[in-house]
Amino acid sequence: MQQIKENDLRQLVSESLRESNDSYTIQELFQRFPTTTELMDVSEQQLVSIKGIGKGKARQITAMLKLAKVLSLPDQDQHIIRSPKDVFHLLESDLRYEQREHFICLFLNTKNRLIFKEVISVGSLNAAIVHPREVFHAAIRRCSASLICAHNHPSGDPDPSIEDVNLTKRLIAAGEIIGIEVLDHVIIGGNRFYSLKEHGHF
Repeated sequence: MQQIKENDLRQLVSESLRESNDSYTIQELFQRFPTTTELMDVSEQQLVSIKGIGKGKARQITAMLKLAKVLSLPDQDQHIIRSPKDVFHLLESDLRYEQREHFICLFLNTKNRLIFKEVISVGSLNAAIVHPREVFHAAIRRCSASLICAHNHPSGDPDPSIEDVNLTKRLIAAGEIIGIEVLDHVIIGGNRFYSLKEHGHF
């Protein structure tokens, strides 16, 4: 059975709510949750924050989405992150020939399934400047349960710098306050990777 398409899901939600496809409620719903994965994982609490959706409609939508999930293959099922090696395999081809550092976040749901991957910043030859607010603004926007940070070292040496370790600690501290766990920070260099979590940096 094929993955339910976004247009089909939009039509299904529209008909369920008896709303037109271009109504404010439908547009706002799909603007806040633009991918099928994000919408499939939406909670009643998130839904009632949208104007025009009360508790009754929220229950109706979540019940309909559960049915849609049962009747289709889970989106991004091939991208369940279980280890730093999974992060490496997911990103290595993207970063292999980059000459500048790219700081990427993998946003995950409660089952460690990838919701979205996003380049947060692009730095110089040996530095990717990133601030925790940029990371967690993106994480909140994607309704993430947790996240994994990753960046490349164009030099080919994945060993972390002092700045890499300090940034990771700042991100972990910020995540604890916000309630979004930083699971790991993986550095990719050449055909190798370095997991700050596995090496005991946190």
